[in-house]
Amino acid sequence: MNLAAFLSYVAVANVSPGPNAIISMSNAGRYELKKSIRFNIGISAGVFFVMLLCSVFSLTVVRVFPSVQPVLIWIGAGYILWLAYQTWISKPVEGGGKETSGSLFLQGALLQFVNPNTILYGISVFATFIVPFYQSLLHLALFSAFLSAAAFVGTGCWTLFGSFFRGFVNRHFKLVNGILTGLLVYCAVSLVW
Repeated sequence: MNLAAFLSYVAVANVSPGPNAIISMSNAGRYELKKSIRFNIGISAGVFFVMLLCSVFSLTVVRVFPSVQPVLIWIGAGYILWLAYQTWISKPVEGGGKETSGSLFLQGALLQFVNPNTILYGISVFATFIVPFYQSLLHLALFSAFLSAAAFVGTGCWTLFGSFFRGFVNRHFKLVNGILTGLLVYCAVSLVW
C-alpha cells in the first residue's frame, strides 16, 4: 500500500468542505461546544458502519470478480480526480441554516447513510487502497475504525475552529482549494502509476 497516498487521501477527504464539515462548522456557531460535539460523534459512528459496509462490498466484488480490481482502481482514481475538480471550482460556503431539533448524535450518524460523499469515499478508499493488500475481516474493521476516527478529527476541527476556518477559507479559498486539489491529484496519479 502506498501509505503516503492513502494518508493524503484520508486527510484531504476529511478536511475538505462537504456536508459533514459544513454542518459541523455551522453547529459550532449555533450550539455550545458540548452539544455540537455530539453531532461529530454521531458522524464518526455513522462513518464506522458505512465503512464496514463499503469494505465488505469492495471485498466481495474483488473476490467474486478478481479481474474487476484494476477497473475499481481506475474508477477510484477517476472519482478522486472528479473530487479534485470539484474542490478546484468550489466557492466559499456562507451561512448557518435553520435551528435543528432532536438528537444531534442521531442526525450525524444517519446523515452518513445518505451522504454520497461518505459512501463513494468508503468504496474508493477500500477498493483502491485497502482491499488489494488487506482482506481479513479484522483488518477491514480496524481500517473502518481508523477512518471513523479520521472523520471525527476532521469534523472536530471544523467544529472547534469553525469561525477561524470559515474566515480563512473565505479569504483564501483559491489557495486552500489549490492545495487540496494538488493533494487529490497526487493521490489519483499514485494509484494508477
